[in-house]
Amino acid sequence: MDAVIYHNPACGTSRKVLAFLKEKGVTPKVVEYLKNPPSRAELEDVLKRMKAPVRAILRKRGTPYAELGLDDPSVSDDAIFAAIAKHPVLIERPIVVIGAKAALCRPAETIAALVP
Repeated sequence: MDAVIYHNPACGTSRKVLAFLKEKGVTPKVVEYLKNPPSRAELEDVLKRMKAPVRAILRKRGTPYAELGLDDPSVSDDAIFAAIAKHPVLIERPIVVIGAKAALCRPAETIAALVP
């Protein structure tokens, strides 16, 4: 089973989700997105699998979210993707992709819906 986790090892929720996957016998490709940010095309693919807009993966706490004005509903998706490219910390974590599905696994229990 193809699986990917966009992971931050400093995040307890992210570590918990990764451990859950391993317990279920899923060995995901681990992408430490702060070191290796996903491209816009990768993010668009993930969002398509999530059936969610780019705003659904924005992290607000501990990021430049407010100072960049991303709370303004008139900010375009292009501007949000540009902000994420410049500041990958804006990506909420962890995001897990398994096959054709993806989810933001916050709270960690959300992962249970993705793992068969």
